[in-house]
Amino acid sequence: MTKLTNETVRTLPAGPKGDAIYPDSDAKQGVPGLYVRVRKSGARTYVIQWRQGSGQRRATVGKVGVLTLDDARKKARKLLVGIDEGNDPIAAKARARVSNKLLFEATAKDYLDARAADMKASSLDQCRRHLQLYFKPFNRLAISKIDRPLIAAELRTIAKARGAVQADRSRSTLSAFYAWCIGEGYANENPVIGTNKASADVGRDRVLTDAELVRIWNALPAGSYSRIVRLLMLTGQRRDEIGALRWSEVSGLSPSFEEKSAINLPKERTKNSRPHLVPLSPQAVAVLSEAIMIEGRDLVFGEGQGGFSGFSKCKERLDAKLDLPAWTLHDLRRTMATRMADLGVQPHVIEAVLNHVSGHKSGVAGIYNRSTYADEKRAALNLWGAHIATILARAEGANVTLLKRA
Repeated sequence: MTKLTNETVRTLPAGPKGDAIYPDSDAKQGVPGLYVRVRKSGARTYVIQWRQGSGQRRATVGKVGVLTLDDARKKARKLLVGIDEGNDPIAAKARARVSNKLLFEATAKDYLDARAADMKASSLDQCRRHLQLYFKPFNRLAISKIDRPLIAAELRTIAKARGAVQADRSRSTLSAFYAWCIGEGYANENPVIGTNKASADVGRDRVLTDAELVRIWNALPAGSYSRIVRLLMLTGQRRDEIGALRWSEVSGLSPSFEEKSAINLPKERTKNSRPHLVPLSPQAVAVLSEAIMIEGRDLVFGEGQGGFSGFSKCKERLDAKLDLPAWTLHDLRRTMATRMADLGVQPHVIEAVLNHVSGHKSGVAGIYNRSTYADEKRAALNLWGAHIATILARAEGANVTLLKRA
């Protein structure tokens, strides 16, 4: 039997009909289970071989010439000890091979495709923006190689570039993505867990003052973003509901039907999956009438296949002009609800305007109370529109007073 040395391993012949296997038989230095495999082509590798059940298993240690015999013996001992402890190198290699194929870009696309059926279009667009734009630096990384420090660093970058709220929302999307990966067997843990939030959404209790509303209104530049923000201020609806508004959802813009003008949101476009009627005040009609209808395009705002998508950059430019304490577009919704109550609008009407299913219309009460409060909503939004018109006029020096509801 040929004794393995650094010299002999280079000259061992292949078998007459193909591969040949030579054991490391040195009584003092040899490793039982280590072999040199010589292919018919002449290629030579160190391999280990062990019994598992009734069969034999074999795994590659390394190439002859790349590893010295001493290095191969050290590596073989380590692998064989691991096998005795239950660590299968073949299974580990297979897992690594699968892991390396699971690049973030492709896996994120699979996740978005999987969620498309059960996620609202606006929510899906937000997830797509987070995973495919904000986390784009991860695209060529295997998801198993993306760890907590890497994610924390990227979240800091997002917070600096796009704000703390966007960083936190991106963090939630990435965490949901990894939870799905775990369920699919693509990942063993969620590396997002333990990373810090950039904010605690402190702005969620922000109610803007009349003076701030006036400043925002007057600082808005001409264009789609201006009309969207003003409609958000006047209607109290959600950003994506207005940003993706369709002409087919709008009725009564002509002067002869202005008293019945409204936005009719289908259930597919609302957060609670309920259709929602939004009466339009004269002020809202005036803003929406400024939008230009493009032949063959149903969407009121934006370009291409989707609605308006430039919120972040437009908000940054607006904030640079305003120099206000931190605020979000969602604060306009909260502000309208709060100030409507100050003006005497009843809570159940405010909830109806916001399309909230809570309080007066939750639980059993909601089953029996099917009223949409259409007339009450119109009166409330007309009152709010008149309030906005009043504070804008006052800012210009006019001496006007808004009469509250009796």
